[in-house]
Amino acid sequence: MTSLTDPLYTDANKAREHMERIMWPFGPICPHCGAKDERVMKLQGKSTRPGVYKCRNCEKPFTVTVGTVMEDSKIPLNKWLLAFALVNGSKKGISAHQLHRSLGITYKSAWFMAHRIREAMASDDETPFGNEGGIVEVDETFIGREPGVPKGRSAHHKMKVLSLVDRETGRAKSVVINNLTADAIAPIIYTNVRREAQLMTDQAHVYSRIGREFRAHHRVDHSVGEYVNLSNPTIHTNTIEGFFGIFKRGMRGIYQHCAKKHLHRYLAEFDFRYTFRAANGFNDAERTAEAIKGARGKRLTYRQPSGLTA
Repeated sequence: MTSLTDPLYTDANKAREHMERIMWPFGPICPHCGAKDERVMKLQGKSTRPGVYKCRNCEKPFTVTVGTVMEDSKIPLNKWLLAFALVNGSKKGISAHQLHRSLGITYKSAWFMAHRIREAMASDDETPFGNEGGIVEVDETFIGREPGVPKGRSAHHKMKVLSLVDRETGRAKSVVINNLTADAIAPIIYTNVRREAQLMTDQAHVYSRIGREFRAHHRVDHSVGEYVNLSNPTIHTNTIEGFFGIFKRGMRGIYQHCAKKHLHRYLAEFDFRYTFRAANGFNDAERTAEAIKGARGKRLTYRQPSGLTA
């Protein structure tokens, strides 16, 4: 639980020191050239603002926010830290309006800050799913409205998402796709799932050819009311359906609307919280620390965002 009265969220210097401990557990590292240890010195003096270091190697000054999504931000670090904690402590997300009220900043700043945090939550882990023959559930879902497509009876007018969940590690990864053809889905699955894995899908025909490339491919037929195979209870897609349930309750109940150009960031947010959830051994503070670490080496620089959403 996040305590709004914690000094980390009210004192910018304490927040900076906390971020330094997270970002630099073994001492400061120059974001410009990678120098560390005796090659980095902390600047002292009355005219120097707190937290400034200088690299003796490249002669450039830096702080803990340089080279992160927080660089050049005018918002105090204690508010950034609180925003990271609120986003990571909310199972279904927190709206930009709520951040705007909780942090005491403008709605536009809160909206832009939330997208920067989602950028930090985007995974750089390219390790394939299904190590040592593990089970990987794959499924697609629909959300919102596809731009320019007239509304119809089926889900063709909705945005399409393909997700993968590794049942052993608990990792999740989601990708926005333009169509549900085997040619569109196959490269994503082949890139992210080991061939030794067991693939779990529903009866959608697009998985027929794809499944032949893996050690095993099991299906459940939802059209006849099958959700768990009676002869083998490990054959199901209930894990990924649970992930979709969290994602859709958050998108519909908290965010309510999302433009397609931003959907990949919302997916990164839900993937991250699911991967670093309590069932995988992470509490709110540890999940927040992982998100802050992910801010390194990422920038989101657009200044006049359009199509503001919740």
